[in-house]
Amino acid sequence: MQLTDDKMDQILLNFLSKYVVLSEEEQNVIVDLAIFKSFRKGTILLKEGQLSKDSYFVIQGCIRCYYMVDTEEKTTAFYTESESLTPPSALSYTPSEYYIDCLENSILIVGSSETDDELFAKYPNLEKLCRLVSEDLHSKSQIAFDNFKISTPEQRYLNLLEIRPDLAQRIPQYYLASYLGITPQSLSRMRNRLVRKVS
Repeated sequence: MQLTDDKMDQILLNFLSKYVVLSEEEQNVIVDLAIFKSFRKGTILLKEGQLSKDSYFVIQGCIRCYYMVDTEEKTTAFYTESESLTPPSALSYTPSEYYIDCLENSILIVGSSETDDELFAKYPNLEKLCRLVSEDLHSKSQIAFDNFKISTPEQRYLNLLEIRPDLAQRIPQYYLASYLGITPQSLSRMRNRLVRKVS
């Protein structure tokens, strides 16, 4: 589905309205600054060791974070519609420790901390907005990571089905298995076992 510019603007503003009430002028500033970019499936947005101040907001599509461990990809997170990602390296301006790529054709808003500084000086309410969004996302990310560490692969998978059922359908099995910390064959066996339990 091809989204119009107006529709993309509205998706962004609806997301932000959960955090603060924005004036019409502030909404217009955000819309004017928002840089909507289209990326093809397979595009690498950030590489290990790369310096970048970019952050990402997903309008449409799916992006993934992963580490390379002994030439093997270890997936750590997926981001889909109305989710935001600011890599730690963008805040500290140090080389990235991981990769970010597009698992689907994606429409993203790409922002940078340099633009933010100019914006915040003129519109303090937007600084508050970004701080609230950042704190909320960090908190959710930390809770998810803590739960992930103490869960078995089966618990992780069931949790994923409960919280983000769309991912189980959208993500290729080998990426899903990597995220769960098991092999694709183990994931297939686990799925079959769970289906038998239900039936």
